[in-house]
Amino acid sequence: MTLSEATSKITEGGRIIIPVEYRQALNLNIGDSVVITLEAGEIRILPRKEANRRAKEIVKHYAGSRSLAEELIAERKQPPDE
Repeated sequence: MTLSEATSKITEGGRIIIPVEYRQALNLNIGDSVVITLEAGEIRILPRKEANRRAKEIVKHYAGSRSLAEELIAERKQPPDE
C-alpha cells in the first residue's frame, strides 16, 4: 500500500502525530512500541514487531540452521578455564 505524503508538526516535548492512515497501515495502536532510526537524514519508524522480525532474518542469514541460544547455554554450562 502506498500512501501519499503527509505533513505533521512537532509539538511541545518533541512529539509528532503520526496520521491515522499511516497508523492503520502499520497496525499501530495506542501503547505500541516503535523503533525510531535516523538514516541518511531521514527518520524511520518501524513497529517493534517488524523491527524484531527483520533482526531475526539478519541473524538467521548468518546463523543458518544452528541454534545460537543452545550454543550459548552449552557454553555457559562448561566449567571456567583455570
